[in-house]
Amino acid sequence: MIDVIPTFNQSDLESRLAALDAQGLDALDFGVIGFDNETVVRRYNEFESKAAGLSPHRVLGQLLFTVVAPCMNNFLVAQRFEDALESGAVLDATIDYVLTFRMRPIKVALRLLAAPGAATRYVLVNRTS
Repeated sequence: MIDVIPTFNQSDLESRLAALDAQGLDALDFGVIGFDNETVVRRYNEFESKAAGLSPHRVLGQLLFTVVAPCMNNFLVAQRFEDALESGAVLDATIDYVLTFRMRPIKVALRLLAAPGAATRYVLVNRTS
């Protein structure tokens, strides 16, 4: 078990998230959406559920970029994950973004994380920046 709660800007965050169980993800103060290579959401924390107003039941098992968050289905977010997967490159990018699906527009920082060979890729949502 990890004894220090990971932070949004931490350098080794992808590996730290992979080591957390559901309770550990729920202790974070930023949103976590973890998805597989087919973009099916496999991990979703309580912070993101409350902030987005979407229950885990409605999100887990759904396609991230077409069902859960179509506002991220663009070259800034979804295409970066696709490019990293195809090239086998590490993806660790933080971008300023405006979420618009199912809510009033809200400015956030998104951190996009993917490692070659990892089972889970992540979109992290920081609403406090």
